[in-house]
Amino acid sequence: MPFKIKSYILFLLFLLTFSACVPTKQFEDLQLKNNKCEEELEMTREDNKNLGVTNTELKSKLDILTNRIQDLSKDSLERENKLKTIDIKYDKLNRQYADLQQAQDQLLTGNISETKKILQEIQATQAAIIEKEDRLRQLEDNLRADQSKLSQYKRELEETNSRLLELENILHKKDSVVNALKDKVSNALMGFADMGLAVEMKNGKVYVSLDEQLLFKSGSFVVDPKGVSALKKLADVLAANKDINIMVEGHTDDVPYIASESIKDNWDLSVKRATAIVRILLENNKIEGSRIIAAGRSKYMPVIDSKAPDARKKNRRTEIILTPKLDELFQILESN
Repeated sequence: MPFKIKSYILFLLFLLTFSACVPTKQFEDLQLKNNKCEEELEMTREDNKNLGVTNTELKSKLDILTNRIQDLSKDSLERENKLKTIDIKYDKLNRQYADLQQAQDQLLTGNISETKKILQEIQATQAAIIEKEDRLRQLEDNLRADQSKLSQYKRELEETNSRLLELENILHKKDSVVNALKDKVSNALMGFADMGLAVEMKNGKVYVSLDEQLLFKSGSFVVDPKGVSALKKLADVLAANKDINIMVEGHTDDVPYIASESIKDNWDLSVKRATAIVRILLENNKIEGSRIIAAGRSKYMPVIDSKAPDARKKNRRTEIILTPKLDELFQILESN
């Protein structure tokens, strides 16, 4: 029991003992003091109760703090043990590092020449690598240039293929025209087939070959009436096909011509015969003179290279060579 409470109790007992001896006024004062003491006593009890609760809470906190201190002490001990272990490992690593450093120093000291050799080899290797890289870059540059040229060649090839296709179309068209022309000429001159007239196609051209017996008497360049008839029929076909160029070639055999006032030699005879045929063709006013060429071949382009009479007879001939105009073809070729 607190000292203050004991004092109040003793004081009350004293008042009770002394109350019989004191006056009423004093008794009332004492009674007031007693009431006040009781109130203070009640407050003290309430404070004591609150202090007990606070004490309990503080004790609980103290237990918690005590447990934390124990845990921290345990953790601190574990950390200390770990630190000792780490120190041991650190010392061991230091010794190992010192051993390795010593071994390295010994290796460097004892193998300086070997190290220099290795360094030289490394430098040589690096130089070789740099050289190869330079060559590689050069090859890459060359490759890019080649690829550029290849692309250009590819474009040119495509253009060439396009032109070739165009040429093929033109040549196909020309062959079609030549075949059609051959058929027309053959049909027009069908009645003269047994008189020494032949129509054939070779090298993309139509050849109308007329023997001497159909056109001329021996040594003459005056066209026989049968020949004139055949040439006029041919002229009608040529007048209807304006895209055809005409070449008239006169040919003789290899027997030398005896010169006369009008004819000097085989050259002269072959040219005059070609010219005579050209004049008959031009009687058809639908044929332009710019389409025709007259040429003499003399004896230099025989059909049969022989001196036999039959061979010489075949060699004495006139050939009318019909060629489609190839302006489109020439334009394409010139563009290349």
